[in-house]
Amino acid sequence: MDTTSDQIADRLTTAFSTADHARARPWLWSTLLRLLSQGRPVTTGQLSAATDASREEVREALATLPDTEYDDAGRIVGSGLTLNPTPHRFEVDGRHLYTWCALDTLMFPAVLGRTAHVASPCHATGTLVQLTVEPDRITRVEPATAVVSLLVPDDVTFVRSSFCDQVHFFASIEATRPWLGCR
Repeated sequence: MDTTSDQIADRLTTAFSTADHARARPWLWSTLLRLLSQGRPVTTGQLSAATDASREEVREALATLPDTEYDDAGRIVGSGLTLNPTPHRFEVDGRHLYTWCALDTLMFPAVLGRTAHVASPCHATGTLVQLTVEPDRITRVEPATAVVSLLVPDDVTFVRSSFCDQVHFFASIEATRPWLGCR
C-alpha cells in the first residue's frame, strides 16, 4: 500500500471505529447485510435469531445506527445495502438491490461472499459505469477509465450524509474535475 492508501485507511479506520455506530459491528451489521441481500425487509426478530442476541440487544445496537432505513411496518429496509432505489444499483443472485454509495458496491460482495453486478451513473456526466465485483476482485469495469471518489470525513455520526453521499463513480478522471473544483 502506498502512503496515500495508508493515510486513507488510517483515517477511515479512526473515523468509523470511534463513532457510536461502531458498537453494532460486526455481529449485527454483516448479518443484517446478508439478510437484506435476500431482497426483503428484515425484522428485529430475524436479526435476533440470526445473531443469537436478544431482541433488546438488537434494538440497542440498531439505535447506534441512525441512518438505518425502516419501512412503515418498522422493518429494516436499508443499512448500506438498501431495498430503496439509489443511483447505485447492485444485483446479487438475480435480486435487484441498491447501495448508499459507490464504495459499498465494491465492499459488499466480500461481506456477502457473492458476485455483484453494479450499474451507477457517473456523478458528473451521467454515463453509466458498470462493474462485475466478485468477493475478492473486480472482473469488469466499463468504461475502463472509471474511477471512484473517496472523501474521508472527520465526523461519521451520520454515515450516509457525511460519507456515502460523497462517494461516487465517475466515467474518468477528467469527469471528476468540476466536482473536485467545488470541494
